[in-house]
Amino acid sequence: MAEVDGRPQFACKCDGQPRLTDTSGPSQCDKPMRAHEVGQPQRAHPRSGRALTISPNLASAHRALGTTLIFSGEPEQGLAALQTSVRLDPRDPLLPWHLNRLAIGHYFARDYEAAVDAARRVIRLYPDFPLIYRWLAALGQLGRVDEAHDALNKAIAIGSGSFDMYVRERVPWNRAEDYEHMLDGLRKSGWRE
Repeated sequence: MAEVDGRPQFACKCDGQPRLTDTSGPSQCDKPMRAHEVGQPQRAHPRSGRALTISPNLASAHRALGTTLIFSGEPEQGLAALQTSVRLDPRDPLLPWHLNRLAIGHYFARDYEAAVDAARRVIRLYPDFPLIYRWLAALGQLGRVDEAHDALNKAIAIGSGSFDMYVRERVPWNRAEDYEHMLDGLRKSGWRE
């Protein structure tokens, strides 16, 4: 075993070419997130576990695991992992994204009150973060139509580009049933396709 910058490296052959492979926890975290982004959660979950085995207190590994679980139909388990990630690294510069995923996890778990609370927390801390507003669709699921309609208008006004990107078409990492669930909440909030 060799070391580069104090991190263990193992020689392997990939595509017939000898290479050094970084086996540190942080390098292992990039792999599940890349798999998640292209809609391959079955590849992402074991990779997150591998990173946590190497470094159990690595916030980014908990984040990767939580994100994968939330978007793989296991939002309760994903929420626990994301909460651990936020606890381990509360000053992460990408914190609004992680908190956004907490709101998504609550929404997918059909805990709409918690989704609203999580979304409002992000809005309080990061009012210009456009992705969070659409998760106030949980208000529509709760039958709070006037509040939901106001939140929907704000979502479209603040981030029309991101709203369109995530609402008009399903992104690869979003399961069809979760996408339809989100659209259902938006429709109950007054959104028209």
